[in-house]
Amino acid sequence: MRRVAAAGVVAAGLAGMGLSAGPAEAKPARCYATDDGYFPCEFRTTDQQGSFEIEGPAATYIVNIDTPGFAYAFVNLGNRNISLPGMFVRQRDDPACWANPETNTKICAW
Repeated sequence: MRRVAAAGVVAAGLAGMGLSAGPAEAKPARCYATDDGYFPCEFRTTDQQGSFEIEGPAATYIVNIDTPGFAYAFVNLGNRNISLPGMFVRQRDDPACWANPETNTKICAW
């Protein structure tokens, strides 16, 4: 089984570029995940706190905001959600990215 590494995406970053999405409305985006590299994806917000999911060809990444700037992440490879270890932090240098400093993993959506 392949190693699953990821970090988050930022709803606010997409909204600032006119790519905001409602809770049930997916928008096309360009995404990045540590294990998958760059890929086209569908971005969907899931709550008013900024939680979101991105669906790519290989996996769906889910980022649940815990407190502003901090989130927990999951990956779904087809049949179940797998919790990614640790806390993900919104990146100051690129707010469309979330990273886990303990595992050096990242998820981004633009």
